[in-house]
Amino acid sequence: MKLSKLVVRGALIMGFAALVPMAFAAKNITVKGSDTMVVLGQKWAEVYMQKNPGVAIQVTGGGSGTGIAALINGTTDLANASRPIKESEVEKAQKAGYYPEEIKVAMDSLAVVTHSTNPIKELSMKQLMGIYMGRINNWNEVGGPDKPILRYCRESSSGTYVFFKEHVLKNQDYAADCQTMPGTSAVANAVSKDPSGIGYGGAAYYLNQPQIKILSIKKDDKSEGVNPVKADGTLDYEAAWTGRYPVARYLYMYAGFKPRGDVKAYVAWILSPEGQKIVEEIGYVPLEAK
Repeated sequence: MKLSKLVVRGALIMGFAALVPMAFAAKNITVKGSDTMVVLGQKWAEVYMQKNPGVAIQVTGGGSGTGIAALINGTTDLANASRPIKESEVEKAQKAGYYPEEIKVAMDSLAVVTHSTNPIKELSMKQLMGIYMGRINNWNEVGGPDKPILRYCRESSSGTYVFFKEHVLKNQDYAADCQTMPGTSAVANAVSKDPSGIGYGGAAYYLNQPQIKILSIKKDDKSEGVNPVKADGTLDYEAAWTGRYPVARYLYMYAGFKPRGDVKAYVAWILSPEGQKIVEEIGYVPLEAK
């Protein structure tokens, strides 16, 4: 059953939602999931609690898969995810009595980065795929120096790992020697010290780091390379909104049912201009104003 149908069905059974203890937390909201979103989620919670002192919000990371698993297990009100929920996860949720409600809360341009000393300025999606699948193993194969390529990636529980595998590798496997890192900040730290390294992750983690270069990405060999960051060092929102930058994605929150009560109020605030302003401040791409 498709997610859209599950959401509709979930809306129809709202009269039974009180039977599920974590569906509508009163005054206490738990948020688990995406490491990419944890800093943003904590800032949202901090500002919201300042304005609503009667509400307590706890935000933890662990990965998108971990957050969605917690939603299915009834141990969180909201799951942060940097990738869409899988059909298999929807099926598990349904069996557990939950009907996931998807909420797009921000966008994120996934940056591809090298050490600042690497002369490479851009890669095509095909070249990027070749590098991370282990078909391209030396920088001289893409116009760079004669040095082996050292690949850094996220762990398999990460939504960023899954998104990159689906959208760049076309669901094919990563190279066996790809070094998995526990978070995007760890990728940034590794690449900043490795002249032969390449990594990826939310662009916000790589801004204002002089040892790191953010590459432009070409959709194909004939396309112009597009960088997720403008010349002034700020994120290019238009490139993400229009899809000109080919590795942009939505960031999501999932609820077990259509949000109500304090959870509904919190989500509505996140989607408001005030909540979206925090998205900008933290370094992500706000939702395009309608």
